[in-house]
Amino acid sequence: MLSELENNFSVLEKKILSLYKKYRNLSEKHAELSDELQQLKEEYAEEKRRNQILVEENKELKLYSAISGNAEHNRLMKNHINRLVKEIDMCVSELQNTGL
Repeated sequence: MLSELENNFSVLEKKILSLYKKYRNLSEKHAELSDELQQLKEEYAEEKRRNQILVEENKELKLYSAISGNAEHNRLMKNHINRLVKEIDMCVSELQNTGL
């Protein structure tokens, strides 16, 4: 009876050690994946910022091209001017409504 209990205890101890090793491995893997996720989030934010800068630069280049007389971008220039005029009109209207 005692031998059987010792044997069961030994088997149980081996299983516990095995589970503990698996837990440590999974914890390490989780830490690695968390670090990788954080790094990817930072890279994504940086790429998103770069993309936004490039989009703005592209808009500026098209606008400069239209200003310089490029026939392809004349409509773009007209639209941009119309947008600016509408914005100015809205500002004037707001100023009139506030009584200034």
